[in-house]
Amino acid sequence: MSLIQIAPGVRRPAERLPEWLRKPETAAVAVHDLKVELRERRLHTVCESARCPNMHDCFSRKTATFMILGNICTRRCGFCAVPQGEGSPLDAGEPRHVAEMAARMGLRYVVITSVNRDELADGGSAHFAETVRETRRALPDAKVEVLTPDFLGDRQAVARVLDAGPDVFNHNMETVSRLYSRVRPQAVYQRSLDVLAYAKQRRPDVLTKSGLMLGLGEGREEVRQLLRDLRRASVDVATIGQYLQPRRNRLPVEEFVTPAQFDEYREYGEAIGFRSVFSGPFVRSSYMADLVAEGAQLP
Repeated sequence: MSLIQIAPGVRRPAERLPEWLRKPETAAVAVHDLKVELRERRLHTVCESARCPNMHDCFSRKTATFMILGNICTRRCGFCAVPQGEGSPLDAGEPRHVAEMAARMGLRYVVITSVNRDELADGGSAHFAETVRETRRALPDAKVEVLTPDFLGDRQAVARVLDAGPDVFNHNMETVSRLYSRVRPQAVYQRSLDVLAYAKQRRPDVLTKSGLMLGLGEGREEVRQLLRDLRRASVDVATIGQYLQPRRNRLPVEEFVTPAQFDEYREYGEAIGFRSVFSGPFVRSSYMADLVAEGAQLP
């Protein structure tokens, strides 16, 4: 029986996966070299920490999504491979190190995300904003996308990140409202929508974006409702991908959604007014973020 890697370190019999989810591992040298440079600067990427199935693709393209505020999340989401527990002290040099690494890689599009740090008074938003500013100084011509937590709905924290000047503000809904208690027990569906709506209200010039996963037990009408809710919050871009269980102790996959169904959601999202909908089995919120933003006509 052949084996196939669906996420770094997770191998399962290929016959259990539909054909469209078979993805060979590539570019091992590029992955190794980039990991070495990241470790030298004490940096993390969501590509590694979240065990993303696209890691080899992105690393071989010399792209990565930097994950700041440490590598331990204070929330216990049922889908996420990022280590969970108490956060460590913030690394004051992290914003500069992210900027240096982005410049070293010659990036034209930089994505910055983070773990949740609910125990911090500002949710880590000042650290987030400083990372954006340092990246701007190091790469003045690059586009910067932030993928933020909800900051417990603190508008001042959201504004602090926005005022640092990102081109794209991304906050993921992850799943439909009914599944929040199981998938995102410490998150609130309406609170996340409010964060996105406030981001657009405060900075109408900034592209707003959100992502969701399929295969957790959602219904088709529930997905359409989520897309309608995002449009009511004036979100410009939606990303829709297949959930893949990253660890044995995370939520199981309830369904492998077909490419045809992903296409149907894309068409529905475009019909209700999104500027861009990136929908497919291997789509992740920050995967091909530069091309997604270009498709949404980011200036």
